[in-house]
Amino acid sequence: MKTDLSKILSVTGQSGLYRYIAHARGGVIAEALSTGKRTCFSLSSRMTTLADISIYTTEGELRLSEVFKKLEAALGGAEAPSSKADASQIQALFEKAVPDYDSDRFYLSHMKKVVDWYNLLLKYASLDFVSEEVEDKAE
Repeated sequence: MKTDLSKILSVTGQSGLYRYIAHARGGVIAEALSTGKRTCFSLSSRMTTLADISIYTTEGELRLSEVFKKLEAALGGAEAPSSKADASQIQALFEKAVPDYDSDRFYLSHMKKVVDWYNLLLKYASLDFVSEEVEDKAE
Protein backbone atom coordinates (compact mmCIF):
# COMPACT_ATOMS: atom_id res chain seq x y z
CA MET A 1 0.00 0.00 0.00
CA LYS A 2 1.33 3.44 -0.93
CA THR A 3 1.96 6.08 1.71
CA ASP A 4 0.37 9.48 1.20
CA LEU A 5 2.79 11.94 2.83
CA SER A 6 0.07 14.61 2.81
CA LYS A 7 -1.72 12.47 5.45
CA ILE A 8 1.36 11.87 7.64
CA LEU A 9 1.76 14.53 10.33
CA SER A 10 4.62 15.73 12.46
CA VAL A 11 3.32 17.47 15.58
CA THR A 12 5.51 19.93 17.47
CA GLY A 13 6.18 18.69 21.00
CA GLN A 14 5.19 15.10 20.19
CA SER A 15 7.56 12.31 19.27
CA GLY A 16 6.87 10.10 16.29
CA LEU A 17 4.58 10.52 13.32
CA TYR A 18 0.80 10.52 13.07
CA ARG A 19 -1.64 9.51 10.33
CA TYR A 20 -4.42 12.04 9.76
CA ILE A 21 -7.84 10.45 10.37
CA ALA A 22 -10.43 13.25 10.40
CA HIS A 23 -11.34 16.75 11.51
CA ALA A 24 -12.91 17.05 14.93
CA ARG A 25 -14.89 19.92 16.37
CA GLY A 26 -11.89 21.44 18.11
CA GLY A 27 -9.03 20.05 16.09
CA VAL A 28 -7.73 17.02 14.24
CA ILE A 29 -7.94 13.32 15.03
CA ALA A 30 -4.69 11.51 14.26
CA GLU A 31 -3.36 8.02 14.87
CA ALA A 32 0.22 7.34 16.00
CA LEU A 33 2.01 5.27 13.38
CA SER A 34 3.92 3.23 15.94
CA THR A 35 1.13 2.42 18.42
CA GLY A 36 -2.12 2.99 16.51
CA LYS A 37 -3.39 5.08 19.43
CA ARG A 38 -5.73 7.87 18.34
CA THR A 39 -5.38 11.38 19.70
CA CYS A 40 -7.22 14.65 19.18
CA PHE A 41 -4.87 17.58 18.60
CA SER A 42 -6.25 21.07 19.05
CA LEU A 43 -6.16 23.51 16.18
CA SER A 44 -3.50 25.46 18.08
CA SER A 45 -1.09 22.50 17.83
CA ARG A 46 1.62 23.03 15.25
CA MET A 47 1.14 20.22 12.72
CA THR A 48 2.99 19.80 9.45
CA THR A 49 2.46 17.18 6.78
CA LEU A 50 5.61 15.46 5.54
CA ALA A 51 4.58 16.39 1.99
CA ASP A 52 5.11 20.06 2.90
CA ILE A 53 8.69 19.57 4.10
CA SER A 54 11.80 20.00 1.97
CA ILE A 55 15.50 20.13 2.74
CA TYR A 56 17.93 22.73 1.47
CA THR A 57 20.44 21.72 -1.19
CA THR A 58 22.97 23.77 -3.09
CA GLU A 59 20.62 23.63 -6.10
CA GLY A 60 17.46 24.70 -4.18
CA GLU A 61 15.10 22.52 -2.18
CA LEU A 62 14.52 18.76 -2.29
CA ARG A 63 11.14 17.31 -1.27
CA LEU A 64 11.19 14.95 1.69
CA SER A 65 9.79 12.10 -0.42
CA GLU A 66 12.86 12.38 -2.67
CA VAL A 67 15.17 12.46 0.35
CA PHE A 68 13.54 9.25 1.65
CA LYS A 69 14.03 7.60 -1.76
CA LYS A 70 17.70 8.61 -1.80
CA LEU A 71 18.20 7.33 1.76
CA GLU A 72 16.52 4.04 0.81
CA ALA A 73 18.84 3.67 -2.19
CA ALA A 74 21.94 4.54 -0.13
CA LEU A 75 20.96 2.07 2.61
CA GLY A 76 19.79 -0.65 0.24
CA GLY A 77 16.34 -0.65 1.86
CA ALA A 78 17.79 -1.27 5.32
CA GLU A 79 17.05 0.70 8.47
CA ALA A 80 19.02 3.92 8.97
CA PRO A 81 21.25 4.42 11.99
CA SER A 82 19.40 5.68 15.05
CA SER A 83 19.23 9.41 15.64
CA LYS A 84 21.16 8.68 18.82
CA ALA A 85 24.07 7.26 16.79
CA ASP A 86 27.34 9.11 16.42
CA ALA A 87 26.91 12.43 14.60
CA SER A 88 29.62 11.58 12.06
CA GLN A 89 27.74 8.41 11.10
CA ILE A 90 24.53 10.35 10.38
CA GLN A 91 26.38 13.06 8.46
CA ALA A 92 28.22 10.42 6.42
CA LEU A 93 24.87 8.86 5.49
CA PHE A 94 23.55 12.21 4.19
CA GLU A 95 26.82 12.92 2.36
CA LYS A 96 26.35 9.59 0.57
CA ALA A 97 22.58 9.86 -0.07
CA VAL A 98 22.21 13.61 -0.67
CA PRO A 99 25.74 14.88 -1.37
CA ASP A 100 24.57 18.36 -2.38
CA TYR A 101 22.71 19.16 0.87
CA ASP A 102 23.33 22.70 2.09
CA SER A 103 25.41 22.30 5.24
CA ASP A 104 24.80 25.96 6.16
CA ARG A 105 21.01 25.50 6.38
CA PHE A 106 20.44 21.76 6.87
CA TYR A 107 21.74 20.95 10.35
CA LEU A 108 22.49 17.75 12.24
CA SER A 109 19.26 18.19 14.24
CA HIS A 110 17.32 18.18 10.95
CA MET A 111 19.20 15.09 9.79
CA LYS A 112 18.27 13.28 13.01
CA LYS A 113 14.56 14.06 12.49
CA VAL A 114 14.67 12.86 8.89
CA VAL A 115 16.44 9.64 9.95
CA ASP A 116 13.82 9.02 12.67
CA TRP A 117 10.99 9.66 10.21
CA TYR A 118 12.61 7.38 7.61
CA ASN A 119 12.84 4.54 10.13
CA LEU A 120 9.23 5.03 11.28
CA LEU A 121 7.92 4.99 7.71
CA LEU A 122 10.05 1.95 6.88
CA LYS A 123 8.71 0.07 9.90
CA TYR A 124 5.06 1.16 10.10
CA ALA A 125 4.09 2.40 6.64
CA SER A 126 5.77 2.25 3.24
CA LEU A 127 8.45 4.10 1.34
CA ASP A 128 6.34 3.71 -1.79
CA PHE A 129 4.67 7.11 -1.97
CA VAL A 130 1.52 8.31 -3.68
CA SER A 131 2.65 10.45 -6.61
CA GLU A 132 1.88 14.16 -6.66
CA GLU A 133 -0.22 13.83 -9.83
CA VAL A 134 -2.52 11.36 -8.05
CA GLU A 135 -2.79 13.69 -5.03
CA ASP A 136 -3.75 16.63 -7.27
CA LYS A 137 -6.48 14.63 -9.02
CA ALA A 138 -7.91 13.45 -5.68
CA GLU A 139 -8.42 17.04 -4.57
